[in-house]
Amino acid sequence: MFHDHNEYVTIERDVEATQIPMGTEVTLRKGERGQITQALGGSYTLLLHGNLFRIDGTDADAIGKTVEDETVAAQNTDNGEVNEDAVWDAMKTCYDPEIPINIVELGLIYSCEFSKPKKGGTKVDVKMTLTAPGCGMGQIIADEVHQKIMGIAGVTDVHVELVWDPPWDQGMMSEAARLHLGLL
Repeated sequence: MFHDHNEYVTIERDVEATQIPMGTEVTLRKGERGQITQALGGSYTLLLHGNLFRIDGTDADAIGKTVEDETVAAQNTDNGEVNEDAVWDAMKTCYDPEIPINIVELGLIYSCEFSKPKKGGTKVDVKMTLTAPGCGMGQIIADEVHQKIMGIAGVTDVHVELVWDPPWDQGMMSEAARLHLGLL
């Protein structure tokens, strides 16, 4: 879901939002008017009063949009194992709210490992970074990764760790991401 960058919306009810890039929780008030700059991965980035705000997709109705279920349809493999491709596909539905490229293509996922806890199921350990270490959106993006992976059949535990070594740089992006951003 990618929206025209010129789409203006009026907030139809008070709604909780996250100010970008600080990560500060704020309430946007009914009647305020803003511009959708990005609508990807089930959330919206809104430009309002010169600031960017992220609105969760579950609050899409607050800006006149339909709440969409973007749950990744993921099933176990035939042997009861977690489908690893489904985990990567779930992470591809997570976006940096300022960049219209998913976090996998941005090169923010450093590792994704699977293990079998004694209690059963599959544990997924993800190490990820951000495009800038001071970004206040880090925990919010990490929480979204956690939530989306937990929605996959057979996953019983997820641990997402933000790491800073090696530091991220544009060379970690996929060729498709660099092309999309005009860097090739």
